[in-house]
Amino acid sequence: MSSPSVVPAGPLVAVITGASSGLGEAAAFRLAREPGARLVLVARREDRLRALAERLPCPATWVAVDLTDDDAPMTVRDHVRAEHGAPTLLVNNAGAGFRARFGDAKGGWANVHRTMAVNFDAVVRLTEALLPDLRAAAPSAVVNVSSTAARVARAGTGAYSASKAALAAWSDALRVEEAPHGVHVGNVLPGFVPTEGFPQSELLESRLGRRFLGTPEGVAEAIVEAGLLRRPERYSPKVYAVAAGLRFAAPGLMRRIMGTDRAKAMTTKTVSDD
Repeated sequence: MSSPSVVPAGPLVAVITGASSGLGEAAAFRLAREPGARLVLVARREDRLRALAERLPCPATWVAVDLTDDDAPMTVRDHVRAEHGAPTLLVNNAGAGFRARFGDAKGGWANVHRTMAVNFDAVVRLTEALLPDLRAAAPSAVVNVSSTAARVARAGTGAYSASKAALAAWSDALRVEEAPHGVHVGNVLPGFVPTEGFPQSELLESRLGRRFLGTPEGVAEAIVEAGLLRRPERYSPKVYAVAAGLRFAAPGLMRRIMGTDRAKAMTTKTVSDD
């Protein structure tokens, strides 16, 4: 078998959003090991970005910005152009989960709207801003960090699942559209991965539950596979692909499993990789 195509052919210039902690931080450390790598770290917390850049074994700059701000995409684009030229990899990792049931006071359309603004709209806007430069630097890649929740929704996470499902579907379409331009689009779907603010405490307290937890480092490897090795889709841990498959192969079974979820009614909680 021939070896897999690798993106990029030249030096790696990777833009990583949500880089100040969790999955983004792990992705930064993993990508920093690539030969000749240069990183652009994007998140809201400048102090953490600066500290991370100092710890990385490769050159790194940062942009402290809220990606939902109107001028954020162009701010990131202008920084990348000024400091590094054209990006060869965009990792859209930043996201948030505002946990609430739709019919509760803190749920409803407002919760769906703010979740979509972070998890979908901000990703689309940043990708749009960087896409001309990614095309110019081809072969290049975009990796969108979606979630297994895009395939299997749980009570209290409808807004989050909807935003990640939109991101996964958009990634599939964008992959086909950008292939002729040399821009690969990969989709990473993490399962439960304990990071800062991890809300599923019942899994941490259960011996069985802990067996199904992933790690930030595992997700970082999936990002490398989806980006540098041009894989269309990766689950992390891989066992979560089974749950996604059952959603389509045995929908009745999955509905029963989700319907007997032991989680209590959840209060609103913010979970962010930014």
